[in-house]
Amino acid sequence: MTDRIPGTNAPAAAPLPPRGTFGLIVDRQFGVIFWGKLLSGIGVWIHAIVAAIVVFAATGSALWVGLVSVAQFIPQLFLSPLSGKWADRGNLAFQLVLGRLLCLAGSGFIAVWCWVDGDPQGYAGASIVLLGSFIVGLGFVVGGPAQQSIIPLLIRPGELGTAMGLNSLPMTLARVVGPAVGAAIAAQFSAAPAFTVAAISHLIFAVMLVVASLPHGIEHDDTADQDFSVRSALRHVGGDRTLFVLLMVVTAAGFASEPSMTLAPAFAEELGGGSHLVGQLTGAFGLGAALGYVAYSGASRGRPQQWVTQVGLVLMTLGTVGLALATHPLAALLLFGVVGSGFMIALTGATTLIQERVPALLRGRVMALWFMGFVGSRPLAASLDGWLADAFSLTVSLLVTAALLTVMLVCFRPGRLDFSDAARRGVRS
Repeated sequence: MTDRIPGTNAPAAAPLPPRGTFGLIVDRQFGVIFWGKLLSGIGVWIHAIVAAIVVFAATGSALWVGLVSVAQFIPQLFLSPLSGKWADRGNLAFQLVLGRLLCLAGSGFIAVWCWVDGDPQGYAGASIVLLGSFIVGLGFVVGGPAQQSIIPLLIRPGELGTAMGLNSLPMTLARVVGPAVGAAIAAQFSAAPAFTVAAISHLIFAVMLVVASLPHGIEHDDTADQDFSVRSALRHVGGDRTLFVLLMVVTAAGFASEPSMTLAPAFAEELGGGSHLVGQLTGAFGLGAALGYVAYSGASRGRPQQWVTQVGLVLMTLGTVGLALATHPLAALLLFGVVGSGFMIALTGATTLIQERVPALLRGRVMALWFMGFVGSRPLAASLDGWLADAFSLTVSLLVTAALLTVMLVCFRPGRLDFSDAARRGVRS
């Protein structure tokens, strides 16, 4: 029987066929998110690597380098639920623009300071970098949940897996380009032009978002008694063990990615390298993640997402153990690539399963919990990594991270979790 438009005898329009990678990245709306994330992601990583370099130069402390990540990501622990609730009420486009403007303000503040006063010196100068990084972190928390939850509104049925892979790819590519560019600018010139480039990238993305006229959010029935509380999202996650474990996988991936940032300056110094090696180590993680995207795209076509996710966790664990024992720059570069590859596979697989599983009316708040796990775990990871490296050694710090990944592997066993109804949870997949 031919489907009809409700209330009429007219036949319903046939659903448009799903698009591939190229079709999505040239789409007027999804493409803006993809290319804008790539551009601003490069700015984020320029900011992050230059902040790490100048803070380490100013203080000589891995712990203080870790505080850069703490400053950027601590807002996630407190404000993500509110931001997710805001997204569910239909403020996605505005949140995305506001988030970019806050990131612009944070990087721009440090840039102006450096143009006037030169590269930061001592703990006072490092504190200025922390303040600007905190403002950037506010931009992350305002725009982050909206950026994750808007994706299903921009795609057709059957495109979710491809879209989620593409949604993760810009930050992965940015992680390759951004650290190398940032380290090169800082080494060749100074921190001021590097932070300026980072600020300009956020400004361009904000303009792109305004021009794209993105949807505000899902439409709500004003007559319905809808619960927009954060508590309702927590109840939903608490009642779905599989969803809870998937969020823990995202948290573990974020936690275990932090050594590529916090420990890179100390790692480079121990291996006899300078600022260029810092960028190369962080960039190797990003390059590995880019290769992980290719591996994920191929593997996810023939195997369930949960098994692909488990492979990603295994790669992260083995790579981190290898890094703890590495004594040569080439070995460190290769192993950071392995960790990056596992990171991309695990994160994309887990995120796709979460998006498939979450009802549309809860998406913003649940993706805020995703954001709290992925980004909010990094202040703890940065502090712990830096403290362990200063108090003991890089080896101890990395082995602790590997131990935590091993615990996650024990918890995430696909055969013991229920994925049977994930595709029926109210998402266009």
